[in-house]
This record gives sequence, structure tokens and C-alpha cells, in this order.
Amino acid sequence: METLLASLRAAAEPTRLRLLALAQRGAFCVMDFTEILGQSQPRLSRHLKLLCENGLLERVREGSNVWFALPPGDAGGLPRELIARLPPDDPVLEADRRLAARVLAERARVASESFRQKGADWDEMRALELPAQAVEDALLSLVPERTGALLDIGTGTGRILELLAPRVRQALGVDASRAMLALARARLAGPDFAHCAVRLADMYRLPLASASFDTVVMQMVLHHAEDPGLALAEAARVLRPGGRLLLVDLAKHDRKDLTDRLAHRWPGFPDEAIAALFGALSLSPAAPLTIAGPLPVRIWPATALVQAAVPSLERAI
Repeated sequence: METLLASLRAAAEPTRLRLLALAQRGAFCVMDFTEILGQSQPRLSRHLKLLCENGLLERVREGSNVWFALPPGDAGGLPRELIARLPPDDPVLEADRRLAARVLAERARVASESFRQKGADWDEMRALELPAQAVEDALLSLVPERTGALLDIGTGTGRILELLAPRVRQALGVDASRAMLALARARLAGPDFAHCAVRLADMYRLPLASASFDTVVMQMVLHHAEDPGLALAEAARVLRPGGRLLLVDLAKHDRKDLTDRLAHRWPGFPDEAIAALFGALSLSPAAPLTIAGPLPVRIWPATALVQAAVPSLERAI
């Protein structure tokens, strides 16, 4: 009871309620909050510290940046219930929402401009002229309504989270690129994605508990991996028993020009190699789906039977 009372006391202040309401729209850093609320950084830092200490906000460090968001899943139940009780037509909250929309739009513009300046070809599906809509439709057919926790490894610009958000209770996307995550945060801004978050992480060493996700998606990631077996082992590790892995990637091809131009480590994968990797990881495979296009795309589904730690399986490819 004392923990609940402490959390309620922490929320019972106008600025802290405004911070919680803003966090429902996505992750913000302290500088974002200062711009939106018009208050000093030291003052807001104290409020944020109190909210985090009482479990009402989550603090995630990403390099030199620190992001604040609502805690995922059941941990975020109390702050979400408090936010739901705030009057939607409150003029202060309406003004905060307008300023937040401007900050998020500017964040997206800066992130996109950064990509243009660097010449980064971040939309690989488009670069390869793959049938993105058909791939997305196939993914939707494999993720049922009311799925629990979903992890998207190599989330990039967050499109998979955006696509599957209506079907999942909570979703996390991880990527090794801060620039990609900036675009993902801009894409996932808004109350419809309050249950989605993104985080900087290495797919070979996920900072996540074992057996903590019901579904794991890896789309167009594995052909970039130096060690596909290790990447899949981490995906299998965080799957709950009975959870599902959805591996989306290129089937085996002979387009060496693509592997050179787009820095692919592997020229797609044969079904037998994926089946061998799944078997070594105690993953039970289902029949793969094929999406026709300039290059054939496969979706290899598999179900986790038991948790298993395995060494690198790169030699199986």
C-alpha cells in the first residue's frame, strides 16, 4: 500500500501530470520537455527523477541522450490510468499537445535531413524493389489479434512496430543505429503507440531478460549479420516457450551485385540452412511463406519449445 501511495503522491502535482500526459505520446528527452513546458531544465529534471523513482516513468540511456517514456506493459498501468482520467479538453494539456506535435515534427525533419545529407539508403525494401505491401500482409496474417509482448530486432525506422501495434499489448524495437531510432521515434509519436518503445541495442547481446517476449520479428536483418547463428540464438533466448519467431529475409540468390552494393554479408539463405539453425536452437519450424518479387522473400516461422544457449552457428549457412 505504501508503494501505491508514494506513486500517487509523486503524480499529484500539475507539472508532473503534464509530463505523464506528454509521455503518452512517445519518448522525450529533457530538452524536449523544457521546450514544450517552458520550464527550466533543473526544475524538470527534479520532477522526472521523482516520477522515475516511483515507477511512473522509465528512464532509458542511449549514448549521451536520456529518454523518458511510460513503462511498458503492466508496469505502466497506473500512469496510464491516471492519464485516462485527465480532462481531454484541458487548455493547458491541449497547448502541451500542440507544442509536442511541433517538437516531434521537427525531430522527424532533422532525422530525415541527416539521412539525406549522409546519403544513407535506409529503406532497403524500396532499394531492392521488393513487394513491401505483400510482405506486410503476410506478416499480419501470422500475428494474431491480442498478441502479448513483441520484439522487433533491427527495427530501423519502426515500420514493423507501426504495422503490428494494433495487434499487440506491448512492443519494443531495437536497433544499433541512433539515426534509425530517431526516425522510429518520430514515426511512433502519438497515443496510438504509447505501448511501443524503441531502444539502442546490439542484436548479438540484447539487454533483455530471457523468455520475455511472445513474438520476435527479424525483417531483412539476418543477411547483414556476421554471425547469423548468434543473432538467432539471442532471438530464441528472449522468446517464451511457445513463443513465435518470424524471420523475414531473402531466399538464396545469385545477385552478387547486390551483396556488394548494399553490403550484404550473405546472398540470402536456403531453406535447409534456416531449418538447421532452427533445429539447433530448439525452434520448431513451420512451412515457410514465399513472397514473389525481383528477389524472392521468405518468411520462416518457428515456435520456441525450450530455451537453449548455443554457440555461433555461422558455419551452417
